[in-house]
Amino acid sequence: MWRLVIAVFMIQVLGTEGIFQDIDRPENPEVQMNVSQIIRYWHYPVEEHEVKTEDSYILTLIRIPYGRMGNNASAQRPVVFLQHGLLVTCTTWVSNLPNNSLGFLLADEGFDVWMGNSRGSTYSLKHAFLSTNSKQYWAFSFDELALYDLPASIDYVVNKTGQKIYYVGHSQGTLTGFIAFSTLPKLAEEVKVFFALAPVFYIQHIESLPLVLLLELPITSLKVLLGDKDFLPDTAFNEVLATNGCDNEIIDVACDNILFLTFGFDLENLNTSRIDVYVAHNPAGTSVQNILHLHQSYHEIEPILQAYDWGNPEENLAHYNQRIPPAYNLSTMKVPTALWSGLSDFLADPKDVSNAIPQIPEMIFHKILPTYNHLDFVLGVNAPQKIYYEIIKMIKETP
Repeated sequence: MWRLVIAVFMIQVLGTEGIFQDIDRPENPEVQMNVSQIIRYWHYPVEEHEVKTEDSYILTLIRIPYGRMGNNASAQRPVVFLQHGLLVTCTTWVSNLPNNSLGFLLADEGFDVWMGNSRGSTYSLKHAFLSTNSKQYWAFSFDELALYDLPASIDYVVNKTGQKIYYVGHSQGTLTGFIAFSTLPKLAEEVKVFFALAPVFYIQHIESLPLVLLLELPITSLKVLLGDKDFLPDTAFNEVLATNGCDNEIIDVACDNILFLTFGFDLENLNTSRIDVYVAHNPAGTSVQNILHLHQSYHEIEPILQAYDWGNPEENLAHYNQRIPPAYNLSTMKVPTALWSGLSDFLADPKDVSNAIPQIPEMIFHKILPTYNHLDFVLGVNAPQKIYYEIIKMIKETP
């Protein structure tokens, strides 16, 4: 839907692209690169690692082991794990210039940077025996991302490096962190500090227009509309839109406006010269079931987050040994947690954030950014000054 809304809006406003060919701006080279190529382009080392989950999904982890200056490459360095949000990939952490991207900044500060990729997204589409053409492959939601993907990824990194990790999540990456660390105490022991950017746990108050329009549909209509497999996968359309649309000085006004309607308004903090990079790599796909789970959570009357409801008591009994999906309980999470939230965030709404905060037992820091929207936390031009340098300082001061 996000892709469709952009396309329709641009066509209605601007007509054919040929009208504006003479004012096209040169595209950024990263538009046509994958994440490893982007990292190499900026002269950083990169490694790709494959991890198999307990339920046989094969995930790709991307590692930047040290910075451009070497940072004493053979030495052991603190390990930071970055987990992306909904409908994106780890490219989120390296989409801006090196002095403005958290993945690059951490590497240059002497950290060993690992970046996760959730199942069903561009870099984690493999399975030991299921095809992505099968309904069974896509039978997952953020439950499985939290209870299978994160444990497999974090255990792999801990075993590989011999160290506990610092965990940084954005959006859905915070949601899966909250679920995983409150449900799996042994996994929580492997995390020194949880840094949550645009934290999501409850979603009853989201204001993102495209997502609200989707979630307000009856669930039966939603299933008919979306099917039972993937939702907004990475396709050639992304690159076409980036190269023939959002690198155009007039058309990118339309792209900007769609981003604001979706994520919140903060014009001054958006680097419009990088819009083509963002659009080329996003959206990057998830399962329809993940969207259905969000739909269920959105319609909860009270602040509560439950596991996915499979639709009838018998199926729930088979999955959970009870007829009603269990509720997640933040109060059991024993990980020091630092939060950054925005008052202009249409997805991690301030009301939902305020409902979650009292339940976090070891919250060590909370910073509210009045103008920040949902994307500013990972793409904002002043994110280093507002957030990243604080994270780096906290890590360096952690015993």
